[in-house]
Amino acid sequence: MPPRSVFAAPFLVAAALTATSLPAAAVFDCEGTVVGVRPISQYNHANGNGFLAVRTGPGGGYAQIGEVYRGDTLSVYGKSGNWYEASCMFGRCQNPLWGPAYPAGWVHKNYVQVRGYCPR
Repeated sequence: MPPRSVFAAPFLVAAALTATSLPAAAVFDCEGTVVGVRPISQYNHANGNGFLAVRTGPGGGYAQIGEVYRGDTLSVYGKSGNWYEASCMFGRCQNPLWGPAYPAGWVHKNYVQVRGYCPR
């Protein structure tokens, strides 16, 4: 009877090939909840109240392309400095008062409580 390691070797090789061939997006399994913004009942777009801005890039100088609200759930898949690259999870974000439904872009990390395996 051959040693057990001979039987295990093909499985280890297959597992290693599978792990290295996954797309980069599959590496992270990170969700975030919008926190620390005023409730939507205090919404005022002109004053910046009641929402978290979704921007085209990782910084306050980038254009706002959407907004998310306290309690919305985001899929987080990137990070640059103090900014997360994220998108609204389908069915887990409120209907927007401004901008497109399910916006995707950059949000400030101070207003997103993350969980799971997240970008650092």
